[in-house]
Amino acid sequence: MPNMREIRERIGSIQQILKITNAMYLMSSSKLKKARSSLEATEPYFYKLQSTIESVLEHTPHTRQLYFDRRQDIPEDKRKKGYIVITADKGLCGSYNHNILRYTEQKLEEAADIDNCYLFVMGQVGRMHFQRRIGSDKKAYVDGEFLYTTQNPTLYRAREIAELVLDKFEKRELDEVYLIYTDMVSSNLQEPRTLRLLPFERKHFGKAADGTMKKLPKASFMPSPEEVMNYLIPQYAKGIIYGAMVEAFCCEQQSRMTAMDAATTSAKDMIKDLSLLYNRARQAAITQEITEICGGAASVSD
Repeated sequence: MPNMREIRERIGSIQQILKITNAMYLMSSSKLKKARSSLEATEPYFYKLQSTIESVLEHTPHTRQLYFDRRQDIPEDKRKKGYIVITADKGLCGSYNHNILRYTEQKLEEAADIDNCYLFVMGQVGRMHFQRRIGSDKKAYVDGEFLYTTQNPTLYRAREIAELVLDKFEKRELDEVYLIYTDMVSSNLQEPRTLRLLPFERKHFGKAADGTMKKLPKASFMPSPEEVMNYLIPQYAKGIIYGAMVEAFCCEQQSRMTAMDAATTSAKDMIKDLSLLYNRARQAAITQEITEICGGAASVSD
């Protein structure tokens, strides 16, 4: 059995860890509330933007737009696919990083030609993982200049990312772009999800009851429907990316809250067990001292 000094020192170190885990839990809770409120404040704008795009498509059903080009002339095994993967910048958030990394690797394995896959990884954990796992001589190119943090997502950062992928799509450097992030189904359940960002499809904007696009009388747009869509689509893409960034950030904070709460509970249980062990050791020491005193007194009287 360890002596009382060792037990006391261990209890003290665990109490320090308990303070840290509890502080991290409170910080994650505060960040989660802030991110949720930011998303709720910007959602009405993007909902209105989506309805505007729907209106344009309904009134101009035959409009040809660059971002709707599915490039059917390119075979599946030759299509260049870009994946925007959102991970965390640090650990201590349970299985959050592990789940999204494993999900991304599964998507890469399902690709027809992994050599035509390009990764745009947000978050230091995912960036280091894929650079180490994939490396320089292999498959799936990791963009080394795509250095974005996932902390405190902003519309400005989402706009930069949207402009980057839209530019690559316009230059035909990418034929398809996907978002891979973690979706918060509930406070206790987060699932990795894939969302296709480019090319857009008309069926994503406004369907009739039978699943077909609504067709309304043709309207005129100034200067043209194509120019209007060239302005609206980048804004909508920015909104999708921003929403995914906030959702992933909320999932990270929720996972960290859960992990830190479990760590705090475990620390309290360990302190409880060590306190019991300390009391036993102290009682054993007292008993031993009493025994020695009694034995000494008996020998003196003899």
